[in-house]
Amino acid sequence: MPTLVITEAAYLIGTRLGADAEVRFLGDFAEGLFEVEPVHPGDWLRIAELVARYRDWPLGTADASVVAAAERLDITRIATVDRRHFGAIRPRHTAAFELVP
Repeated sequence: MPTLVITEAAYLIGTRLGADAEVRFLGDFAEGLFEVEPVHPGDWLRIAELVARYRDWPLGTADASVVAAAERLDITRIATVDRRHFGAIRPRHTAAFELVP
């Protein structure tokens, strides 16, 4: 999970599902259930390009960091509930992302 997504995900989980769900989410990191992916120096420019390109949605920094990391790591499968936006993004390394669930 890209580092920039963790805070946004924790906030959404906490506000929509409650503090207990947020605590479980954070505990999952302690148990090693998620691999945390730092933002690499080259990702920042790509994140900025994506935010500019999709500014009408708007595509935020956290979502753009998912795309940048996926491109760098050659990942084509993305876990998201935002099917509309991630389904419309055209990554550099594949025709489209496979979205789950």
